[in-house]
Amino acid sequence: MSPQFNDTIHDLLVKYLLGEASPEEQAQVRAWIAESPEHEREYRHFKTLWEESRKLAAATAVDTDAAWLRMKARLHAQTATPAPVVTMHGMGSWMRIAALFILLAGGLWWWTQREAPVQSLAINTTKEAKKDTLPDGSIVTLNKNSQLTYPSRFKGDSRSIALKGEAFFEVTPNKEKPFVIAVNDITVRVVGTSFNIRSEGGKTEVIVETGIVQVIRGGKMVELRPKERLAVASQDSVLQKAPVEDALYNYYRTRTFVCDNTPLWKLVEVLNEAYDTRITIGRNELRGLPLTVTFNNESLDQVLQVISETFSIEVVRKNEEIVLQ
Repeated sequence: MSPQFNDTIHDLLVKYLLGEASPEEQAQVRAWIAESPEHEREYRHFKTLWEESRKLAAATAVDTDAAWLRMKARLHAQTATPAPVVTMHGMGSWMRIAALFILLAGGLWWWTQREAPVQSLAINTTKEAKKDTLPDGSIVTLNKNSQLTYPSRFKGDSRSIALKGEAFFEVTPNKEKPFVIAVNDITVRVVGTSFNIRSEGGKTEVIVETGIVQVIRGGKMVELRPKERLAVASQDSVLQKAPVEDALYNYYRTRTFVCDNTPLWKLVEVLNEAYDTRITIGRNELRGLPLTVTFNNESLDQVLQVISETFSIEVVRKNEEIVLQ
C-alpha cells in the first residue's frame, strides 16, 4: 500500500463508507481519490475489502471489543514498551466497525475465503463502454461489443485473463504475479502498467501509455514502452513495433477525439464505431487529408460540420449512409 494511504485517510474512508463523515470530510476524501489513478485504485480496493468484511461480519458473531484488543496486541507485539490497552467502550459505532474491518482486512477474510472454489467471471458490453475493477484491484475499461473473462480469485504465479474486443487496462503492480492477457493468438504480459488492447477481425493492436508491456507470439517477444504500439494480423510472421501517431484509441474512455495530423480515413473509421453510423469517403483523394483538431464530446453533426468547413467538402446523407465528397 502506498505511503500516502496512511492512518488518517484510513479513518476518513471508514467514516465515508459508513455515511458518518462530515461534509468537509467527504470533500477531503473525494479530493484525495481524484488526485491520481493510484488513489482511485487504492479506494476501489479498500471499498472491496470493506464490503466483503461487512458481509462476513453480518454472517459471523464477532466480539468487536476483543477484535480491537487482539489487533492492538498484534501491532505492539514487537515494541519494547508495552502499549496501553485501549477499550472500545465509549467510542462511536463507526470506530467499532473500523476495528473489525482492519482486523478482517489484515487477514481474517482472506483466511476464511482462501479455499473457496474459483469461479469463472465475465464482463460483457454491447452498446456502451464499461469500467470495472478486477479481483487484484486492477481497473479495466471495456469498449462496447467486448468481453473479458477472469477468475474470481487469481491463484498461482500469474493473473491470467482473456479478452475479446477492446479494453484499456490500469494494472495494479505485482512483480511476483505478472498480469497476463490472452487475445487471439497473442499473449500480453505486464507487471504494472497502463495500456490498450484491441482485437478485431483476427488483428490485434497493443498501445502502451505507461510502463513496459511484453507481447508474445509463437516463441517471439517484443517489449513495448510508452507511446509505442504493435499491430499484428493472424497471417503476419513478424512482430514489429511502431510509434503511436495519435490518441484516437482513447475515445471510448475519454469521450474525446484527438487528431494530430490524422488522416481523414482514420477519423472516419473511429466515428463510425463511436456513433454507430456509416460514413464513407466518396473521393479517394480525400482519404489522406490531414486533420489536427480535438473534439470534446461533440455531436456527430458538429464533427461533420468541422470536417466540411476545414476541407471545403460536402456532406451528403443518403438513406442510412453519410458520404463525404
